[in-house]
Amino acid sequence: MIRLFSLAVIVATLSGIVSAVIGPFAVLPIVNAIIAPDGHSRHATLAGGTFPGPLITGNKGDHFKIKVTNELVDQSMDLVTSIHWHGLFQKDTNYADGAAFVTQCPIVPFESFLYQFNTEEQAGTYWYHSHFQAQYCDGLRGPLVIYDPNDPHLGLYDVDDESTVITLADWYHYVSTVAPLITEPDSTLINGKGRYKGGPPTAFEVVNVVHGERYRLRLVSISCEPAYKFSVDRHSLTIIEVDGINVKPLEVDSLQIFAGQRYSVVLNANQPIKNYWIRALPNYPVQDYSNYTNVAILRYSSAPISSPQGDPNKDVPQRNNPLKETNLHPLDPNPVPGKPFPGGADITINLDVGFTLAPEPAYLVNNATFTSPSIPVLLQILSGKRNASDLLPKGTIYGLEAGKSVEISIPAGAPGGPHPMHLHGHSFHVVRSAGNSTYNFDNPIIRDVVSIGDPGDNVTIRFFTDNPGPWFLHCHIDWHLERGFAVVFAEDVPDVASQVKPTVDWGLLCPAYNQFNPKEEN
Repeated sequence: MIRLFSLAVIVATLSGIVSAVIGPFAVLPIVNAIIAPDGHSRHATLAGGTFPGPLITGNKGDHFKIKVTNELVDQSMDLVTSIHWHGLFQKDTNYADGAAFVTQCPIVPFESFLYQFNTEEQAGTYWYHSHFQAQYCDGLRGPLVIYDPNDPHLGLYDVDDESTVITLADWYHYVSTVAPLITEPDSTLINGKGRYKGGPPTAFEVVNVVHGERYRLRLVSISCEPAYKFSVDRHSLTIIEVDGINVKPLEVDSLQIFAGQRYSVVLNANQPIKNYWIRALPNYPVQDYSNYTNVAILRYSSAPISSPQGDPNKDVPQRNNPLKETNLHPLDPNPVPGKPFPGGADITINLDVGFTLAPEPAYLVNNATFTSPSIPVLLQILSGKRNASDLLPKGTIYGLEAGKSVEISIPAGAPGGPHPMHLHGHSFHVVRSAGNSTYNFDNPIIRDVVSIGDPGDNVTIRFFTDNPGPWFLHCHIDWHLERGFAVVFAEDVPDVASQVKPTVDWGLLCPAYNQFNPKEEN
């Protein structure tokens, strides 16, 4: 049974509110609505009543205060929620990381939680999303940008504002709570607009440019599953930022962006004045551009208000300079933690990923499936657990000492790949990338989501333990995370209580959740 929507939700649904720009101090209501971004109406869970959710912005060094209010009433979907601020380190604010049952209990309906955190030296392109089950696949996802007034790349672009943020998302015609074992998105949404095969001719997203101007396009994959091959017809793209890290400018004509990843690319609007296709081709399921799917429009000022000439499914430009991850290098020197050879870190962990069908379909990491504990890992630590071996769930918690270099190797081969792995609380050096058999200990790319590639790959990352707290490492295909593809790194457990000081409101989340009527949950 679905309850009546609140008046605010109905108004938001009918008026077609355009996503706002909010932050760094803001209220973010989580609401239910019926939307049809690709022409097919369905129930959704939304931040601020829109898809994608409102762009949250701030400047480097800002203190963020985002009050998340749970106004969910639609019992066909999850009613509780939590919000993860993807890519932000949450130094000393592990309790605000938003990972349900790792760092907090979920927020119950008609309650709220104030997420407070400092961004310190971080700047760049990030995003936010639900971190409860597969709820963000129902729509609870949006972009977050931290601007740097002293950005070292300022001289490379002229325009960088809300109009140059581009979100790429998969969209499903079923709600996450009844998703099948094998999930297939129905459409690709670019800034919340798209079409599906056999669907109506809905409006394209249009990115407007002026001839002669240079644009910093901030690409944000808010995908639940597919990776996208992104390109703009007849235009090259110069990559200047990867997952919040400034990189040496690298020109490409296309790039593959996996779930959770972000890139800033400079597009020089120097081509003849007309309309051009923006393409975001998913790697799953196998698709093309039939019925004008997977496209948006780059429109020059004074160009006709029309679609680009030609059929995007037939007139596909040849691409000769795609992104290779090993060609990306940090703009500023950043030494790789540990010694310059495989295994040369203080702590080395190999994560062998498998899959089982019994007793139910699930992923295994070193023969263990992550299942959410009844008490969040952080609360277990703050309640007196001082050894990682005492923390639940057993088999999926890895203790990491403070001040150590850590090497994680992840062989590929598990079904449903390539899998994008995201580490909370840190960025990491990718010393061995997918599709590459050699190691780079001099100047590898630093990021927070990496594809572990195809069978035969053994992607290897390094980071330094300088951020006490429990941190998730998980596949960012949300359907896979829901099936246990995750571990938790319990970092510097002895010092967590002295470094991480949750707010009073945080302490009220678990009692409220434990009293929440389970019959109201799916």
